[in-house]
Amino acid sequence: MNDTYKYWFKVVNLKVHCGITNDLQRREQEHINSGRYTVHNGIRYYWSNGHIVQESYKTTRQAAMDWERINNCNENWN
Repeated sequence: MNDTYKYWFKVVNLKVHCGITNDLQRREQEHINSGRYTVHNGIRYYWSNGHIVQESYKTTRQAAMDWERINNCNENWN
């Protein structure tokens, strides 16, 4: 069943995170409210100013997890 979105979380034009979810709006709010920031060229970019960009269409959970692994979205992958 195609029920999983693949996404990039961007702040300004920086891709700061990628992942998968079944609810883009909820996940975007979680990132925005996370209190995190990314430093690029000595400038802090706060995730509260970010947004999600959907990557292609919804897909199966397994295909989304494979995409996550290929793009190194989760540093816990072996």
